Amino acid sequence: MISCTHESPVGPLTLHSNGVALTGVEFHEPRYPLAPSPPGEDAVLALARRELDAYFAGRLRAFTIALAPRGTPFQLKVWAALRAIPYGATRTYGQQALVIGQPKAVRAVGLANGKNPISIIVPCHRVIGASGALTGFGGGLDRKQALLDLEQGKALML
Repeated sequence: MISCTHESPVGPLTLHSNGVALTGVEFHEPRYPLAPSPPGEDAVLALARRELDAYFAGRLRAFTIALAPRGTPFQLKVWAALRAIPYGATRTYGQQALVIGQPKAVRAVGLANGKNPISIIVPCHRVIGASGALTGFGGGLDRKQALLDLEQGKALML
């Protein structure tokens, strides 16, 4: 495992690689930090930086980088469902619970979203409250709003 820091419009991101796939994208001072990895460079991290830059520039709507998040079977199911939310769309936690076939697991879906180790690329920012209000986001609600605005074609502002 290696990592690097990547400067982005939403602040510094720590990218983690296992040499084959991306294992983490963390905001500065994450709520649930990943295990530290020594600094390094590989093709995975280089691709992650290019794709993130293209995303922030509004030129990339679907990431292609290989991912290897670590979590429980339930978390992995929730995170896979996140990847199915189209660019620019939002879903509620209840809708996500339905997607994974567990309609009563709304709170558990929210907890799993909160532990998503690959922010932005696994788009937990696209999940909102049932009322349409922004709810918890490991990077802060200001970043969540900025990412949603970016996907609606608005200028990225923080």
